[in-house]
Amino acid sequence: MSMKDWFKSGSPWIWLTAGAVALCVLAVAGVLWISAARGLTHFWPRAVAETTFRDGERQVRVIGELRDTEEVAVRRLREAGFQIDTQAAFVDRVLIKLGNRDLTGQDFRWYPRPLLGELSYPQDILTVERHEWGNAYGHLKAVKEAEQIVAEGATAWPALVERVQRAQRLFAEIYRIEKFDIGDINYRIEQLRLRQRKAELRGELTDALKADLERQREALQAQFTTLQERLQRLRDDIGRDTVVLEVADGSDIEIKLALVADVYRPNAMSVAEKIGHYFRKAWEFLRDDPREANTEGGIFPAIFGTMTMVLVMSVFVTPFGIMAAIYMREYARQGPLIRIIRISVNNLAGVPSIVYGVFGLGFFVYLLGGNIDRLFYPEALPAPTFGTPGLLWASLTLAILTLPVVIVATEEGLARVPRSVREGSLALGATKAETLLRTVLPMASPAMMTGLILAVARAAGEVAPLMLVGVVKLAPALPIDGYPPFIHLDRKFMHLGFHIYDVGFQSPNVEAARPVVYATALLLVVLIMVLNLTAIYLRNRLREKYRGLEGV
Repeated sequence: MSMKDWFKSGSPWIWLTAGAVALCVLAVAGVLWISAARGLTHFWPRAVAETTFRDGERQVRVIGELRDTEEVAVRRLREAGFQIDTQAAFVDRVLIKLGNRDLTGQDFRWYPRPLLGELSYPQDILTVERHEWGNAYGHLKAVKEAEQIVAEGATAWPALVERVQRAQRLFAEIYRIEKFDIGDINYRIEQLRLRQRKAELRGELTDALKADLERQREALQAQFTTLQERLQRLRDDIGRDTVVLEVADGSDIEIKLALVADVYRPNAMSVAEKIGHYFRKAWEFLRDDPREANTEGGIFPAIFGTMTMVLVMSVFVTPFGIMAAIYMREYARQGPLIRIIRISVNNLAGVPSIVYGVFGLGFFVYLLGGNIDRLFYPEALPAPTFGTPGLLWASLTLAILTLPVVIVATEEGLARVPRSVREGSLALGATKAETLLRTVLPMASPAMMTGLILAVARAAGEVAPLMLVGVVKLAPALPIDGYPPFIHLDRKFMHLGFHIYDVGFQSPNVEAARPVVYATALLLVVLIMVLNLTAIYLRNRLREKYRGLEGV
């Protein structure tokens, strides 16, 4: 076969298509592999090394985790001030996580390998995860209670584990009181204030109502005082114990267990203990709130916010997109006007997403939200309720952004329904509306699900418009809770995409943030895949159900 005949046969285009698909699969697999390799290892308890560093004429002890190694030019290191005596043009340098940021002012540092001594891994070195200032590393010296040493030497570790567990229980109780009990009282006091303000605006604030509100406020204030006293006792109790560490410079430091999130000896852990630690930290990452400028702790609020926003967006975009497609395909007279509308819808799919964010901020937040506040929430003014970025406006903005996708997919599905099916239904006496609802739409439902899949995939990963219409770095409360109306569409929320941007580009501690970025990116991809696979499963079920009608 000649080259000309081979091209005419279409085989080159088949191979080209197969190659493009293979490259796409490899690219996706590569993204997942890099994210998993650099993100999932973040939860593994790394060994803590101890060595020396030759700084000029001095020998300095170094304690920390070895995080990375790279090859650099010796000339570059000498220009940076390192005195390296070697004939080689290139040497390795090691990135060590030093921790103890409150003492040294830096969490990571690169060290030329020729200037480091032999590495050792003493089993008594502790990794102390703190709620503030990151990790601390050092040799365990003693455990104190009320400034008195209660354990040191071989008995220090068991005593420390017991007292850390006690401190964690007290910390959890303090957290519950501050966030839920006191938060509930503050919410109820605020509701009383708004109720009184509403009565004032309506001229319904009688002396009896004012006295009743004051009695309720005094009762809540009494509960608040009781909780504050209990909270103070717990804080005094949790501040009782401290751990003494010998750090790299040879000095002893004391760390209050009230500030400790976890403590472990990575060099003394067995494989089974490391595996248990790994899964516990991975679960904490999914369950807990973030801390330390989002570089530590968990990302549960971001997961919850992303899921809630996608679901609310789907509620808005699905019916409007389907109704618009039905009108243009089934009811509107096909002419120049409909063709212009279709072209406009297709062009909207190419508009930069940040433009939708600006539109959402101007139209939804300032115009609609401001008017809603003036009409329905005057008692809360000048503090805005809906006249500020929030979940509702973010969902509506993304609904408009993804609306063209749903319209186009639904229209294509309606166009694929055979004309004979419609004519047969009408011939049997069904009305046009009955034909549409009971025959055409069920057959087009797989295409509608395809549009929803594409809409969810795009909306879940968008960041730029959300920065203008609702997403925040840290949200004080989840958009769903136990207070009426239970789904608070006016609240700001956290989002996985914005969390990746914030941690990756706005964090003051880049090296500490990098594993969190990869882990969050992997989770976002997995979340989108789960949503898409669920929709694909439903679409396939619908396609199988109505497959027999397609050939009619």
